Amino acid sequence: MDQAPAACFEQKRDPGDLEVFQGETRTIIQPASLKDPKLEELKEVLVGWINSALKREHIVVQSLEEDLYDGLVLHHLLAQLSGVRLAVEDIAVTGEAQLHKLQLVMEALNQNLGLPDQTAHKWSVKLIHDKDLLATLHLLVAIVRRFQPDLALPLGVSVEVVLLEVSKAGIKSEKQVEHVTEPSDSADGSSATPKNGDPIEQLMKLDCHKINTVTQAILHFVNMNVSTLGLQVTDVEKQFADGVILLLLLGQLEGYFIPLCEYYLTPTSKSEMLHNVTLALDLLNDQGLQIPNIDPQDIVSEDLTATLKVLYVLFKKHKSQ
Repeated sequence: MDQAPAACFEQKRDPGDLEVFQGETRTIIQPASLKDPKLEELKEVLVGWINSALKREHIVVQSLEEDLYDGLVLHHLLAQLSGVRLAVEDIAVTGEAQLHKLQLVMEALNQNLGLPDQTAHKWSVKLIHDKDLLATLHLLVAIVRRFQPDLALPLGVSVEVVLLEVSKAGIKSEKQVEHVTEPSDSADGSSATPKNGDPIEQLMKLDCHKINTVTQAILHFVNMNVSTLGLQVTDVEKQFADGVILLLLLGQLEGYFIPLCEYYLTPTSKSEMLHNVTLALDLLNDQGLQIPNIDPQDIVSEDLTATLKVLYVLFKKHKSQ
């Protein structure tokens, strides 16, 4: 769906077209809300979760709006999460076939979600097929809450929308705020973390695909910030063990250059690696980013939990900047 202000919507329709949409209400996300870091984070988490859930089926989603409208991904999600597989063609080519397939998939999804009717009205076959981002997000969040309640979705995600009501008199618009995920209790509106214990330690108690989802989100954040240096991280444990990429990442994020004489750019021994990691943790401490229950040796020893703790602190501080 075209995410545009009310004025743009009106310009795209001539008076004769209004008869087609009489009695219809459309919800359009304001352009400023589309750039909200929290919304971007939610989209990244959902994309990572879908790709992890459907990895065995070799399905890769890149855009929630563009890749879910024809029912293929939703059908595979339904089968993976609930065991329900419908007798529909896997790939629907024509628009008519896509709508028919999507109708069957959505009926099965709504039945399995077991939500009140007013909640299910946040999405529809037409909205999903029209690539409506808000409807797609509402549907995916509902699926996560039903089938994957342990997945840590960012809290407090909301968007400013324009409600457009079409009548014979023309188009009436009204602005309002629509919540996509439940509000956060924290003062800064950031994602909630478990009240009892370190969030990464809590994460490591979950099953593998949940750990992988969070790890991939952190990796994406890391690579966004070190790609300008010609670096790419694919293995969290191994590539951070010598401290070099960690120091370079710190420099990129905090905006300073660490003199090469301060660390070993190509460490050849455990002691040199330990020196690098210790320096990185000291720099973090100087920035007020203290990480409890962690020893530099843990990272050198390729301990995933320790490494994720460090990266999570950086991710949490810089993800919205």
